[in-house]
Amino acid sequence: MVLAAGLGKRMRPLTDTTPKPLIRVAGKALLDWGLDALAEVGVRKAVVNIHHLGGQIVTHLAGRKAPRTIISDESDGLLDSAGGIVKALPELGPEPFYVLNADTFWIDDGIPNLARLALAWEPAAMDILLMLAPVESATGHSGGTDFLIVADGRLSRAGGDARGMIYAGAAIVHPRIFTGAQAEPHSLNLGSYKHFPCPQTRTRILRPVSV
Repeated sequence: MVLAAGLGKRMRPLTDTTPKPLIRVAGKALLDWGLDALAEVGVRKAVVNIHHLGGQIVTHLAGRKAPRTIISDESDGLLDSAGGIVKALPELGPEPFYVLNADTFWIDDGIPNLARLALAWEPAAMDILLMLAPVESATGHSGGTDFLIVADGRLSRAGGDARGMIYAGAAIVHPRIFTGAQAEPHSLNLGSYKHFPCPQTRTRILRPVSV
């Protein structure tokens, strides 16, 4: 699942005429950075949700070969991250899946970071596995930290604590957390779900660039 339906307000005026996922960085659209990363680890199908200037994204994706892309159209109303995922669940299926933000990318070094994330996934112990990074390894990140890591690898909200890590825009999610949820505006980042397990190796996963 690639979350590409945002309004891109922080990148205005660029996003007045171009949706943020199609803003080019190092010669490539932000959306393609994420889709290329998925293709590299063997993902065959990606659901991309659209809203703001969504027609441009549809046209852009028509030129891609892999992964095969399915559009989840939110033109009638923005559903935010959790609502957008719930709407797309029929295409995503019953097994755990990647969730990527379309406005974040990273530079792999050796084993692809998404492959490392998959290796760390433990379905019996995890509902969500987040890719995290130290603040100092990110370019363009202007906010505070997101999560603190406790001894057993679980996460708690950092509240800007300097010891914390930042969310790097990629996760593995088990669809069971959406049982009974409706396709209505709701953020995956509201802390509505019980826990966000993460392995002790996560701090060494990536060198991201956040836009």
